[in-house]
Amino acid sequence: MHAENRFHPARARFLLSSTTLALALALGQTPATAQPRELPDFTELVERVGPAVVNIRTAEKVKLPEGQAEMNEQMQEFFRRFGIPVPNQRRGAPRGGAPDDDAPTRRGVGSGFILSADGYVMTNAHVVQGADEVIVTLTDKRELKARIIGADQRSDVAVVKVEATGLPVVKVGDSNKARVGEWVMAIGSPFGLENTVTAGIISAKQRDTGDLLPLIQTDVAINPGNSGGPLVNMRGEVIGINSQIYSQSGGYMGIAFAIPIDEAIRVADQLRAGGHVVRGYLGVLPDDITKEVAEAIGLGKPLGAVIRSVIAGGPAEKAGIEGGDVVTKVDGKTVDKASDLRRLVAAVKPGAKTTLTVFRRGVTKDIVVTIGEDERSKKPGGGSEGGNEPAPAAAPSAALGLKVSELTEAQRKEMKLKSGVKVDSATGVAARAGLREGDLILSVDNVEAASVKVFQAQIAKADKAKVINLVVRRDDVVSFVLLKPTR
Repeated sequence: MHAENRFHPARARFLLSSTTLALALALGQTPATAQPRELPDFTELVERVGPAVVNIRTAEKVKLPEGQAEMNEQMQEFFRRFGIPVPNQRRGAPRGGAPDDDAPTRRGVGSGFILSADGYVMTNAHVVQGADEVIVTLTDKRELKARIIGADQRSDVAVVKVEATGLPVVKVGDSNKARVGEWVMAIGSPFGLENTVTAGIISAKQRDTGDLLPLIQTDVAINPGNSGGPLVNMRGEVIGINSQIYSQSGGYMGIAFAIPIDEAIRVADQLRAGGHVVRGYLGVLPDDITKEVAEAIGLGKPLGAVIRSVIAGGPAEKAGIEGGDVVTKVDGKTVDKASDLRRLVAAVKPGAKTTLTVFRRGVTKDIVVTIGEDERSKKPGGGSEGGNEPAPAAAPSAALGLKVSELTEAQRKEMKLKSGVKVDSATGVAARAGLREGDLILSVDNVEAASVKVFQAQIAKADKAKVINLVVRRDDVVSFVLLKPTR
């Protein structure tokens, strides 16, 4: 055979490919590789879900502490500089004492969605908690006064009720079936812009942020005012409540979190039934176990929650749980980390007997515990995060998600500071306000933070139903940070 009649392998593949393509086109077929993948169309979902999404406005009369009038002008300039609406405040308002009709009014905005045709609306606890007035605006522009049925700060879920019938409702989905990578949509009122639609994908599930519930992480654009609005899948089902963002600026930075709707509905049902949430109590201080410790004690994999301390007289002590025990299961459900233990115990009905699988000194054994009731769940706001941690040992700032430490004399001298404490970690309320590790808190409600003791005393003294105003230094920049425990 002559050399010119031989096919080069690469050219042979090209000719074969070309022949196949020509044949496909002749038959009226489009090759699979040439088919463009369509992007999702959210128009039908918006038409279906949108009417059941509401705007929520709140108002709260506030009292001005001594010295606040002088602070207001600085705060207003801070708000203007960052494009935040200036709160409605007037000079000469009474300082201290009970709020009256002429007192300044703190206003807020959020979102919600209608659960039932007779007017039950779900939103975030931080949107409505502490409000003197709640106004729900429907998509048909009706404005209805609402009453707060219940607000649970630990889960950040609240239910309000408007007097109306025949309202459009959302379809509740199953957040357990949600998959990482699937498209989702949010509807809400960012910065008061009603019925704003944004979309993205689920970035992760079971994300721990320091709060009670494992959250759904998305890249859907969420901003102040979106809180309480629904996270909707492509079937038009609500699978979460948009609740938090990760931000170093106070605005959207590509990471948002939503409360799984399954957990939210359980909380909402209890709020509608009794106005508060009943949670189980074990009476331990759990912590994550490291790989090194797991290998050293013979556990193998770093799974479970190690018990750092046991509360005297609590359910765990009565059942024989000891410090150093590693809890690996609760009623057969695997405990991967300390937060799993808190959640699983909190979900148990008080008085019920629960079997804890415990690894102790190289041996695995089952211990039956009669779960107690977390009394803090009955209080307004639902207590601090954790549920099973010893309350007396917690610093006053812990409920705000803040851990702080002293500055050394050398550090103060180097940074030319007379006072201040350093933020070691910020979760929950503190993280939502924009605080982060390494920040320096210079004052609390106009009182210098001369030491950790002074700082904690001021936090303990502050009215947790009001905004706590901090002066914070980050690098060489000083700014105001507002902690909003109940808003």
